[in-house]
This record gives sequence, C-alpha cells and structure tokens, in this order.
Amino acid sequence: MLTTTRKPANVGAILTEEFLGPMSLTQGALAEAMGVLRKHVNELCDNRRGVTAPTALILARVFSNTPDFWLNVQRRTDLWDAMNAPAIRQRIERAKPLTRAA
Repeated sequence: MLTTTRKPANVGAILTEEFLGPMSLTQGALAEAMGVLRKHVNELCDNRRGVTAPTALILARVFSNTPDFWLNVQRRTDLWDAMNAPAIRQRIERAKPLTRAA
C-alpha cells in the first residue's frame, strides 16, 4: 500500500523534465522516434493518456531503459489517484476481507 502523502511524479512530468528537456527533444521529434502521432506524445506529456504495455515497450526502446520503468511510473500514479479520490476510497473501504476456511 502506498504510504506517501505526496503525489508521485506522473509520466508527463518524467517525460518532460527528465527526458525531453535534458535531451533537447521536442514532442514532434519524440513522436517521430516512437513512430506515433504527435498527438499521442502530447497527450502523454499532458497526462491525458496513460502508458500502456505497448507504449512502455516503445518508450523503453527509444530511451534505452526498461518497459517496467514506464509501467511503474504509471502504476504509482494510478494507485495514488485511487487512494486519494474520495468516491474510489469509499468503494475500497466497503470491501470486506475474506476469511480463510479451516
């Protein structure tokens, strides 16, 4: 379970601050390298699109890292969002743990 109260960095922030900026890449250049539309990259950077397994594989290939890196960034964000959304939190708290049969 997540114990942090600070929202984790999302995919858009990581892409923009850790990759595009330092590498002097534009969204268009990244889109070309990824073989996707610029809109796809723009939506990732603006957090309007999440990282899927295929996107993680593409980003890993482009940036020479692992798909797990990208999926973990997405997973941390998704979990934090779920734990901090009141409606979702209520649904989680309504769930009853199962007891083991002897």
